[in-house]
Amino acid sequence: MYKPPRPPWPPTRTDAIVDTIHGKTIADPYRWLEDEHSPEVQAWMTAQDEYTRAELAKLPGREQLVARLRELFYYDAISAPAHRKGRYFYTRKHADKEKTIVYWKQGDDGEERVLFDPNQWSADGTKGLGGWWPTDDGKLVAYSVKENNSDETTTKIFDVDAGADLPDTLTGTKYSGASWLPDGSGFYYTYVPPVAGPVTIAERPGFAEVRFHHVGAEQSHDPLVHPPTGSAKTFIGGGVSRDGHWLIVSIQHGWSSTDVVFKDARNKEAPWTTLVKGVDAMFNVDVWRDRFYITTNEGAPRYRVFKANPLEPQRSAWIEIIPESASTLQQVDIVGEHLAATYLRNAATEIEVRDLDGRFVRNVELPPLGSCGGISGIPDEDTGYFAYTSFTEPQVIYKTSIASGKVEEWARIALPVDTTELVTEQVFFPSKDGTQISMFVLSKKGTVRDGTNPTILYGYGGFNVNMTPSFASSRAVWLERGGVYAIPNLRGGGEYGEDWHRAGMLLEKQNVFDDFIAAAEYLIAERWTSPAHLAISGGSNGGLLVGATVTQRPDLFKAVICAVPLLDMLRYHLSGSGKTWVPEYGSAEDAAQFAAIYAYSPYRLAVDAGQRAYPAVLFDTADHDDRVDPLHARKLAAVLQATQTASAPILLRIERNAGHGGADMVKQQVERVADTLTFLETVLR
Repeated sequence: MYKPPRPPWPPTRTDAIVDTIHGKTIADPYRWLEDEHSPEVQAWMTAQDEYTRAELAKLPGREQLVARLRELFYYDAISAPAHRKGRYFYTRKHADKEKTIVYWKQGDDGEERVLFDPNQWSADGTKGLGGWWPTDDGKLVAYSVKENNSDETTTKIFDVDAGADLPDTLTGTKYSGASWLPDGSGFYYTYVPPVAGPVTIAERPGFAEVRFHHVGAEQSHDPLVHPPTGSAKTFIGGGVSRDGHWLIVSIQHGWSSTDVVFKDARNKEAPWTTLVKGVDAMFNVDVWRDRFYITTNEGAPRYRVFKANPLEPQRSAWIEIIPESASTLQQVDIVGEHLAATYLRNAATEIEVRDLDGRFVRNVELPPLGSCGGISGIPDEDTGYFAYTSFTEPQVIYKTSIASGKVEEWARIALPVDTTELVTEQVFFPSKDGTQISMFVLSKKGTVRDGTNPTILYGYGGFNVNMTPSFASSRAVWLERGGVYAIPNLRGGGEYGEDWHRAGMLLEKQNVFDDFIAAAEYLIAERWTSPAHLAISGGSNGGLLVGATVTQRPDLFKAVICAVPLLDMLRYHLSGSGKTWVPEYGSAEDAAQFAAIYAYSPYRLAVDAGQRAYPAVLFDTADHDDRVDPLHARKLAAVLQATQTASAPILLRIERNAGHGGADMVKQQVERVADTLTFLETVLR
């Protein structure tokens, strides 16, 4: 057992701050740690991070683990290409490069040329590539640039033939893409007014709106296309149909409902027409040949598809072409004059090809217990591509003919790991209320269930996010070293449809934590592991998951990895992008929602519990996380350090030059994973 020296961590002062919310008196002794710009907080963060890194560096076997991780993290790979009028655009990951490079070539046999190489953009690697969007003719590419891998971006335009940027520079493009007109003269985008200093997204004026950018124009002249929503609880986005005829704008209220309006993009004076508004359901609209293909969970928790004429947009005129089924419909792609419908059945992918009226044509043959993100391609071109992966299979890209159904392997990631030695099992177990939960259990072939296996239980459980099979080098290393890895499909996710999602949000959020605890109890009962050898891990909303779980059942685990988490749920909506998640969590401003949040907020539970024995905890945060404010990790780390009665360490690690998704340089990823796995191996064995 890893036992740090005493005193085990830098000291942290407290303040006598007490709030009264809906009649409840709530102590907040570490509120001062919310102010990242305070010199005192900066000094505290430096001391905590330096102490943590020094302790992690002492752990046995770390250098050997780093060497193995480098073998699996540095590799060669190519993405499926985007085809634009004879030009192909794709990415390559190189075994000798820190960041992925975007390439293009003219025709199948053309010379491969570099389009974007973020490795050359900054000496310290802080500048990175976000999204990129080529025009229909492949002559221009809009792309976004990130500083420190944060969510904030600047969008630029690259002239492919000239090999140089155009003067255009757009700020305020956080979460935005670029939807080009067919002639490449400009694109629609979402504009979020940029701000300077410590201002939360909720305080941004008007929040988000849709604009149009003419190539060569100053951004200040970009016309407003759709006014701002006026609420940080909504997302807005606009896209134009491939023929430039229809402009669709969606306003998403959290992760449960969508309003959709549209207009004739060819007519500047055309009014907006409402397709759907005020319906408590999700709607996604794809357009092809002047018809709308509407994927929705209205009246169908596992989703269905309608076809509609924009000239007759009333709901009564929609025609159902793909009914709801026992599987959960994830998305519909229009490729080769057909619909490719991607489903989840028990959290694994199935794909059906249907004609444009929804009639079944064929299934796409896929190996079992795997994931595929749908078929990419162009609506009027026969060739499509799809990527398949599983827990034991690195990504394989397949090329397919929609017309004939022929499928051939196009590219494969080769890694120095014997995947035949890795095993995946899907199991089902009851949660606290009897609901059956599915879970994937990964292990090395021949693993004996004797209760001593070091095991990581990883979860998310929220925002309709699916936990589906995929290969991860870090997991492969854990398995080949004798560990077990388990991933349950918790309520709050979308694996089993919208009812499953809603059963884990707002007033029902405790169900997610109950499911996770039941997963741990199942692993223990089945002798995969025991409390002395079990760790829980999660990030972002998953960080809330493990934070709530460890404060409710600290006896059930030996270690916790809590990454970029939300933890002070009574105040989460006041910082970062917090206001945008109110439709999912609720907020302390509402009395009923406050009662539910108060009952599980990890920071509140830890403060009220006082002195207590906790398992070993490693908080993993990023210094430029502009989505979930790192104040959450700082505050819970402080209270756990102050109240810990066991000898297990409470550590706070801060990744430099990184955002919510971590750093985008491979060497930083290797170091972070090495710290995490070495920590777990030391504590659990």
